[in-house]
Amino acid sequence: MRKSQSITNGVDWVLLGAVILLMALGVATVYSTAFDPEHPSIFDFSQVYGKQIVWISISLFLGILVFLIDSEIYRKFALPIFISSMLLLVIVLFMPAKNGARAWLGIGSLGIQPGEFAKIAAAILLARYLADFNQKLQTIRNVLLANTIILVPMVLILLQPDAGTFVVFTSFLFVMYREGVTYDPLVLKAVNLLPGVKFKQTWVGVHFIPILFVVVFLSIATLLVSNETITVDMFPGTTFSGYWGVFVFLFIFSLVFFFVLRLLLSKRDKKRAIIIATIGFILAVSITKTVDFGFQKLAPHQKERIELFLGLTDNERAKDGVDYNRNRAITAVGSGGFSGKGYMNGVLANVRSNHVPESETDFIFCPFAEEWGFIGTSFLISLYLFILLRIVVIAERQRSTFNRVYAYSVAMILFYHFGINIGMSIEFAPVIGIPLPFFSYGGSSMMSFSIMMFILLKLDSQRKDVLN
Repeated sequence: MRKSQSITNGVDWVLLGAVILLMALGVATVYSTAFDPEHPSIFDFSQVYGKQIVWISISLFLGILVFLIDSEIYRKFALPIFISSMLLLVIVLFMPAKNGARAWLGIGSLGIQPGEFAKIAAAILLARYLADFNQKLQTIRNVLLANTIILVPMVLILLQPDAGTFVVFTSFLFVMYREGVTYDPLVLKAVNLLPGVKFKQTWVGVHFIPILFVVVFLSIATLLVSNETITVDMFPGTTFSGYWGVFVFLFIFSLVFFFVLRLLLSKRDKKRAIIIATIGFILAVSITKTVDFGFQKLAPHQKERIELFLGLTDNERAKDGVDYNRNRAITAVGSGGFSGKGYMNGVLANVRSNHVPESETDFIFCPFAEEWGFIGTSFLISLYLFILLRIVVIAERQRSTFNRVYAYSVAMILFYHFGINIGMSIEFAPVIGIPLPFFSYGGSSMMSFSIMMFILLKLDSQRKDVLN
């Protein structure tokens, strides 16, 4: 492989500059949010704003170190990196619980979240795997292995439990879809086991992403009505649970779907209509039942958060307790108005008022919105969108599948964090505890995002040296 004459050759300074700007805005917001008059210096390392500067410094140092490593190393050692990351996720399960979860590895106040770094490991191994098997992705073995790369860390993280990180790992499904990973092999194998059935291609496998949204819809619908009691006016005294209402609806829908298929399919394929409709009905019922079962297994506070988000409870205690953050967050965001109250002039979303708990971490968007208003938040959101679009541009100009998959993985991880975090602050998403990239206070998230980004910058800088 050809070596560049300078290690800075090919660096995307535009992307790097945008990321550093985010870090600067973040530390300024942390300073304003957590400001203590008795410790006015931003370099007071006993305060969170001083610690944030330390975390940023360490993160940039680690980023430079990984940038100095030849990009081929990440490909060669993808599996050892992944295995090491999974071992850390196993070890953390035996650590003392903190805030109801075993997500931290360390001593005292010093520690890291292995789940944050597991995202990087999964992205690297997935990129390596899809690059090696990009011509053989339509086999059952390869599809299962590709999904195993993301399912293993998801299971370990669910055991902590860490709902935020768990959700972020689903972003890899979109990356796989982009690279042509469908579920045709699995679906075909199952369907063609039926006597007299021979499908060459399945609608399920080809249209994975649309079906994923259908699954989300069914999941939400199940949660909305599963606890309801349905009465039948035609038969006084007859009631049944909301879940069975979902069952009846799916059955009727499947019948309608069957008759539509009968009209659309050719005479030779009409027998397939009942098979497709039946399989669809079974899968839909399985999804709703799984969602209902999984929901009941959640911790009480997690169930309450979901119920509040979906408007399923009028429990005033829950609204004042579990949904305390969101209620205060939206108030703080709205108080900023069009142009905001000005820097250091926020009164609702700072640590001193304690109106918005976790305002320097998960809800850091609130103090920024209060101080800078609609104009400031528009700029911040535009900056994030610019970074995401820039990464997509970087992904599409790569010559190698490995580089492209990794770049799209970074984009999707950042998009999930950005969308969910801001969504929590404006009541568009349930509270699941997820930081705003390069902005929220925290060592693990800042280091993991920085390492992730500098690996991308390194891969992009050597893109002309790699051909596959």
